[in-house]
Parts: sequence; structure tokens; C-alpha cells
Amino acid sequence: MKILAINPGSTSTKLAVYEKNKLLFEETVRHSDEEIMKFADVADQLAFRMETIKAVLLERGFPLTILDAVVGRGGMLKPLSSGTYIVGESILEDARSGKYGNHASNLGPILSAEIGAEHNIPAYIVDPVGVDELMDEARISGLVDIERKSHVHALNIKAVSRKIAIQIGRNMPEANFVIAHLGGGISVAALQGGRIVDVNNAENEGPFSPERAGGLPAKQLVHLCYSGKYTEKELIQRITKQGGIFSYLGTKSVIEVEKRALDGDTEAELTLKAMIHQIGKEIGAMATVLEGRIDGIILTGGIAHSDRIVGWIREKIRFLGEVFVVPGEAEMEALAAGAFRVLTGEEEAKIY
Repeated sequence: MKILAINPGSTSTKLAVYEKNKLLFEETVRHSDEEIMKFADVADQLAFRMETIKAVLLERGFPLTILDAVVGRGGMLKPLSSGTYIVGESILEDARSGKYGNHASNLGPILSAEIGAEHNIPAYIVDPVGVDELMDEARISGLVDIERKSHVHALNIKAVSRKIAIQIGRNMPEANFVIAHLGGGISVAALQGGRIVDVNNAENEGPFSPERAGGLPAKQLVHLCYSGKYTEKELIQRITKQGGIFSYLGTKSVIEVEKRALDGDTEAELTLKAMIHQIGKEIGAMATVLEGRIDGIILTGGIAHSDRIVGWIREKIRFLGEVFVVPGEAEMEALAAGAFRVLTGEEEAKIY
């Protein structure tokens, strides 16, 4: 029973093949800013991403014909419960249109469906970005016209939380963590009793990231909206794809920014420290959601590979409790495991 897992990120395409729960291979293809920014919309990247996947599988000697299922990272979909979903037309329509947000993960169900249809195998998504377990208080924004939404790196947050809960001898329904997923987008979540009860919407709120502006001063943002400088589409693109570190330094590569800082670039160092300053503030805020009763703080995502950045964050937050670092993502394993549970009848696939 072989399963292909696909995880399209803002600057990468990750794929892996599992046989049951055993990893056969995993690879991350990095995409340059120039490659990605030539596409006006996420959906326009479909052919480019599919070529990438087929080329890697061919090079690795894994033809698509050997697969029993394909599973993609879920995109920005309507609010839904945690679980494994069959990719159907409703999911595809919302992923293609960007109705609930434009993000690279929207390509997950689309790519999976294309491969599934071509080879007559089932296509799934697991714990998409729209997983919604927010407490009622967390939905109130402060303006009756706007409700706070749960858009979160649910797949990795759930996976690393399970891992650390096992490590410290806690059951997930009893576990309380603050988890910071640090990638192209940054989600800082309060996990209470195994549920994500509050989180910054990584495209609209919280810390700025390598490509996203994060929470901005509201009045100044309103003035910018009416300045005539940008159309609505251009400004959304600017704050979600061309904001954050990219806005200041012209690159989305944290590795490059770190190197520039080490080489004496004071602007690069200040920008990094400003991002870390905001991450620390958000972690502290989520600790108050849990009223200080936390089993630990988990730092995960691609940026958590940086010992220097992790060290800076740790200095700010260690007074809150033990800090666990899980670099990268457990998303590929979590995707395959979700599909495997459905294929073996352990779990019933959900309908969107």
C-alpha cells in the first residue's frame, strides 16, 4: 500500500512516498522568488508544480502507476472539523477560486485530484488550513463587521503536539501547549486539551514572516487602502506575498538574511530581531489564553532549523516554561498517516 504525500508551500514543493507507515523517500524542492513571483495567482502554478512532482518521482524511480492513494496538504477552505477528507468537486472549486484565501496549500487538493483521476486512485486531504476549533471568545474581533477566522498550520501543529505529548507522557486530550509554526507564514496557537482554541490568522494577524506583513496598524492600513497607490488585489498581494522580510530586504530566504546579518548588514539584523520580537509577543499572548497552565512551548517549521533564531526566541519566552524545538514539519508523515487510517478502515473519510 503506497501513498504519495504532496505539500505545496509558498517557496517549496515537498513530496514523499510511504509504504503503509514506512517512509520510502522524501524530498523538498526549493523554488526561488523569481520562479514563484512570475505567476499572478496560486492556481497558475499548477502545471509548474506538477512538472516538479513528476520529475522528482521519475528521478527517484517511483512511477505514479505504483500508487494506491495520493494525499495533499489541505488548502484555505471553509471552517471544518479536523480529519481526513475525500477530495471532491466542492473542495476543488473552493481551492481553485481562492474563496477563503489564496495560499500555496490550495494546490494540495488540486494536484492530488489530478493524479488521482489520471491513475484511478483515491485522493485525500488531511487537517487543512481551515480547521476550526476556536473558543467563542477568540472569534470576536473588536468590530462587529469582522469576525476572527481560524486559518492555521493545523497539520503540523497537531502532528508536533502529538509527538511532544508522547515525549512528556501526556495524552493529547490533556495537553496544553503554545505552538509557534515558523515558516513562510507564522501561526502561533494555543492548544488546550488537544484543541486549537486560539491562533493568529497567519495571513492577517500576528508576527510578520518572510513574506507576510502580519498584523498592521489599522488606521495606517486604511489610509494606504484609500491612497490610490494600489488596487485591492495588488495590496492583498503586497501584504500576503510581498510583505514581511521581503518588503524590507527583497528576499524571502531567512538563510540569506541570517548570512547578511552575520556579514555586518545592520538592516538585515534589525529586521530579523523585529520578527523575533513579534513572535515572542504572540507566544506570550497565547500563554495568557491558557492562563499560564502550559506543558511547554513548541517551536517548529522551517525557520526552527536556525539555532541562532531559536536561541533569540528562547531568551524571550523561556520564563513561560520548557521550550521544545521540532525543526521543519511532521506534515508529510501526518498526511500519509491520515490517508492510511482511512484506507485500512481505522477512520472514516469525511465529506467536505
